Amino acid sequence: MAMEDDDRPRKKISHEIGQDLSLLSVEELTDRMTMLSAEVERLREAITKKRASKDAANSFFKS
Repeated sequence: MAMEDDDRPRKKISHEIGQDLSLLSVEELTDRMTMLSAEVERLREAITKKRASKDAANSFFKS
């Protein structure tokens, strides 16, 4: 029995800064933009949490 394309596991999307994009399709580029936008948002949230923790600690120890 032949395996259909939809049954094969999809390759995980990854991105390397500066990599050659010429071989990627428009769909692949769009998927990467979506992935990278989500990652930027995740990084912003982490920064916000770390700043809040640092500010709380500074406030506690200044009292």
